[in-house]
Amino acid sequence: MDINFNKNEDHNKLLVSDLRKRFAQVKLGGGQKRIDKHHAKGKLTARERIDYLLDNNSKNIEIGAFVGDKMYAEHGGCPSGGVVIKIGYVSGKQCIVVANDATVKAGAWFPITGKKNLRAQEIAIENRLPIIYLVDSAGVYLPLQDDIFPDKEHFGRIFRNNAIISSMGITQIAAVMGSCVAGGAYLPIMSDEALIVDKTGSIFLAGSYLVKAAIGETIDNETLGGATTHTEISGVIDYKAKDDKDALNTIKGIIDKIGDYDKTGFNRKEAHTPKKDENELFGILPKERNAQYDMLEIIDRLVDNSEFTQYKEDYGKTILTGYARIDGWAVGIVANQRKLVKNAKGEMQFGGVIYNDSADKATRFIANCNQKKIPLVFLQDVTGFMVGSKSEHGGIIKDGAKMVNAVSNSVVPKFTIIIGNSYGAGNYAMCGKAYDPRLIVSWPSAELAVMSGNSAAKVLLQIEKASLLKKGETITPEKESEMFKKIKSRYDEQVSPYYAAARLWTDGVINPLDTRTWISMGIEAANHAPIEKQFNMGVLQV
Repeated sequence: MDINFNKNEDHNKLLVSDLRKRFAQVKLGGGQKRIDKHHAKGKLTARERIDYLLDNNSKNIEIGAFVGDKMYAEHGGCPSGGVVIKIGYVSGKQCIVVANDATVKAGAWFPITGKKNLRAQEIAIENRLPIIYLVDSAGVYLPLQDDIFPDKEHFGRIFRNNAIISSMGITQIAAVMGSCVAGGAYLPIMSDEALIVDKTGSIFLAGSYLVKAAIGETIDNETLGGATTHTEISGVIDYKAKDDKDALNTIKGIIDKIGDYDKTGFNRKEAHTPKKDENELFGILPKERNAQYDMLEIIDRLVDNSEFTQYKEDYGKTILTGYARIDGWAVGIVANQRKLVKNAKGEMQFGGVIYNDSADKATRFIANCNQKKIPLVFLQDVTGFMVGSKSEHGGIIKDGAKMVNAVSNSVVPKFTIIIGNSYGAGNYAMCGKAYDPRLIVSWPSAELAVMSGNSAAKVLLQIEKASLLKKGETITPEKESEMFKKIKSRYDEQVSPYYAAARLWTDGVINPLDTRTWISMGIEAANHAPIEKQFNMGVLQV
């Protein structure tokens, strides 16, 4: 191992250490004091409920752990968007679980909470996964109601999705484990089966205070909409539980009785770990963003037996395409090659840049995987498409459009891992969030933006300088340097993987060593949903 490997390893392990610290903070939700108050009521926290529900010692992945990060500071923050979402196994069956975190503003819905809940439902719909709601919410966060209430992708869309999910025959189970008020009351009742915890769970369209104000009736919340009322009088709820664990045990029993699903039939054989040490990923991935490295070395540490069969190995070398297995599942990999390569004409091509030939190769490979019913895995470290007269005259826009077309129309499930750079149209062509990957995550080393912080800061500096000069101001080299640092600092914050994760542009920031688990569980989820469309790229300028 050389000195650069050691420097890279130290840098990337520090990034993972920072990831762990951030996650430890996120897990506290609204803070230890609120957790203690929650426990004092005899209630489990959202994460404790999910941990109890999921099978012991089984794998799980958390969707959107960093949602809301550094957002809504003026409202006290919203860790994890006030809701915890995991894909895991209940009674041996893969499910997605959505649990309101009542330690965060009493589980109230912020705008990002709605977006995160819709993401959970999207995953359930795409993959035909049973979805379990653990409800404990005070409803819409009123100070921000205009950003959560009326639009297509706001709060009300959730109930529309409840109806769609039900019509698709996807199991929905809801447990009312705390407050469930106003419009939120529809969610558990639009599920297939609903449970309520005695004395702590309540469900009503309007609480006792609003009832008093609206019609003058005096009534307490328990009588209005508690467990006894809804299991014995209204018949709204199907099961009454004595406490949280009793409710969760009932859910386990219901899931245990569900019949098997019709499998899509993605190819899977016995799983094998990579022959090359996965821990070496930290030393291979460069500390410097513009440094060159061999993406094959990354792939060898992600795939079973470190076996990767390249497609068109000697053509379009700035994109690697080929077949492999991950945890036994057959996959087609599309990855940005990050080292300097030489094409057939003897011309040098920059790693991380998509050229005409590499776009053409990727398009053909994506079509092949769709024909063979092989899930696609995109490994992103891309700075964009090649620019300049030579590329333009060669039709880079046309070749890039063909690749984007293939990604857009792909019918096999797609999974995207952002390893390093994810800039501009390169993000699109390599299956960014806008192109419907089943799951998309980034490593702590990732950056997502129109362009790199350095390049963007230079462009923005020129604009700002021109504006100041127009006003007659003098710009000294010292002032220019200060302006550049200020602009770059602001831009760097926005390209952070945590900034993207906070806004759900990705499903999370993960330890590189967890990549195989995310892809494997993602394909297993996708195997629930038969492919109903044929691959068709429509009209293309060939």
